[in-house]
Amino acid sequence: MDKITSKFDNVLNHSTIYGNIDHQPDASKETPRNTPEKSYPFSDQIGNYQRNKGIPTKSYKDSKVYIVGSGIAGLATAYYFIRDGHFTPENITFIEQLQVEGGSLDGAGNAKDGYIIRGGREMDCTYENLWDIFQDIPALELPEPYSVLDEYRLVNDNDSNYSIARLIHEKGKVKDFSKFGLNKKDQLAIIKLLLKKKEELDDITIEDYFNQSFLESNFWTFWRTMFAFENWHSLLEFKLYMHRFLHAIDGLNDLSSLVFPKYNQYDTFVTPLGKWLKEKGVKIQLNTLVKDLDLLINTEGKVVKGIITEQNGKDVIIPVTPNDYVIVTTGSMTEDTAYGDNTTAPVLAIDNNTSGQSAGWKLWKNLSAKSPVFGRPEKFCGNIEKSSWESVTLTCKPSALVEKLKEYSVNDPYSGQTVTGGIITITDSNWLMSFTCNRQPHFPTQPDDILVLWVYALFMDKEGNYIKKTMPSCTGNEILTELCYHLGIEDQIDDVIENTITRSAYMPYITSMFMPRAKGDRPQVVPDECKNLGLVGQFVETNNDVVFTMESSVRTARIAVYELLNLNKQVPDINPLQYDIRHLLKATKTLNDDKPFMGEGLLNKVLKGTYFEHILPIGSDSPQEEEEKESFLIEQFGKFKEWVGHFRG
Repeated sequence: MDKITSKFDNVLNHSTIYGNIDHQPDASKETPRNTPEKSYPFSDQIGNYQRNKGIPTKSYKDSKVYIVGSGIAGLATAYYFIRDGHFTPENITFIEQLQVEGGSLDGAGNAKDGYIIRGGREMDCTYENLWDIFQDIPALELPEPYSVLDEYRLVNDNDSNYSIARLIHEKGKVKDFSKFGLNKKDQLAIIKLLLKKKEELDDITIEDYFNQSFLESNFWTFWRTMFAFENWHSLLEFKLYMHRFLHAIDGLNDLSSLVFPKYNQYDTFVTPLGKWLKEKGVKIQLNTLVKDLDLLINTEGKVVKGIITEQNGKDVIIPVTPNDYVIVTTGSMTEDTAYGDNTTAPVLAIDNNTSGQSAGWKLWKNLSAKSPVFGRPEKFCGNIEKSSWESVTLTCKPSALVEKLKEYSVNDPYSGQTVTGGIITITDSNWLMSFTCNRQPHFPTQPDDILVLWVYALFMDKEGNYIKKTMPSCTGNEILTELCYHLGIEDQIDDVIENTITRSAYMPYITSMFMPRAKGDRPQVVPDECKNLGLVGQFVETNNDVVFTMESSVRTARIAVYELLNLNKQVPDINPLQYDIRHLLKATKTLNDDKPFMGEGLLNKVLKGTYFEHILPIGSDSPQEEEEKESFLIEQFGKFKEWVGHFRG
């Protein structure tokens, strides 16, 4: 590596920064000020300047990489070891417990036996790390030289996503979803939450903080069903989501702020990235369970010496040298999935006694027993009743269900364009059931006369309105019957059942990463003093990013590679739109259901007709109940002081 930078020795040998880089800078703690000491971009200064190639400080020609888990975090890790670490691809090996790579980003089946997708991910244009990878991965269907990102843009730029039936009730009637319905006190509570420091929110739940009026609002229905939050989940995570998606809040009710792939997430992302890695020479060792790591812990640090696996019923130790690297996906949101079909329920009852006992959690538990730096996995896998929900994939031939679906669709479901534009939530469902139909076909080989729908519900402990059973104890046909009841077509259920294959999936830990947490519960990506070990996925700590997104998984992979190799690259913090005055003003008005907020009239008077006029929210020039008075500033100053006082109190 010395030959690469030898012409720059005069600069590098005198640098106090080279080799001492903060690989994941924190925008929430940085004052953006240029000084002579400031040579790197600001924490969240995204863009092409961040596209520099990492220059390793030494050769890794003979170093090996073992990646435990082949989900998107693991796949991204391999990509960054190759692109930025310049590792030999043949020296990178995935160790996967399952029979197929992809982790939670699954998608499988056929029209005869039924398709299945356990879950989906809402996508956003600001996923800088995800698009950093997929702008370079060859497209699934476009010819060379086009990428997955090119394909994604081609679809979404020309087929807008939105919903015409985000909420329904009373046996299939579309419910008004134009308003958030937040009163002033609830709006103030959100603003106060945004102003709170993250350190103040350890182990606090959403229902600990918000009033019942908030929890019964349309806003919370939109939010909880879109992101799968429960009232008892982490207030800190909700706050992070608010910051992360503040720019998208005005598209929350009709889902117009989202972008979706042409196909399911497995075929869209895992297939092309996996193909690229395999063609480079990366190896995948399937059906191998990693039980523990042999760690040498002393005053010099923590070094992995071996990987303790189970292969074909026998314990096998894979030796690891200090020059090798081990990357582990901690925990699993889809571990212990129980499956059902038309005539079989996935589980008869929720058994919390089995919580956290499966192999996917034991590895993390074994690590945490060695040192506190590996976190507290029991905080996330200790209560199945509060971390589970069930999804159902419907493989549909033409039926009464398909005809009813057309009433809620933006375009004809068979057109290849946006269908429901995201989930449709049944607000008076005891299960809080939602369903969606994405662009069809949802699988590349799906027949033209088949539609694939996805259904999920949040309340696993309640009986259905029509089927007096909990959802996990229902067969697929019973779930179909409950859905048809809410759509007002229960009299045609025989037709629907005859033409619909159901594949259900009950997932005990699907929202475990949302469980209330405190500092130290999640380990750092590279735990303290670890020399050749990185942890990735949904259960590790990042500065400001959220969980349950593909972006956060890729972020952890990128951090792991950059920190372990000490590359001259940083992983930018989340997109800085939360600090953009335009989005702050827009969000303020949106939370108030597009009614004028205090001071909007004055802002309009100051900015109207100027260069900065465009930052005004839509409708700021509309007549208000009373014309602004000359004494506006004096009249409102007292109210403003009182408003500020709320935050201080």
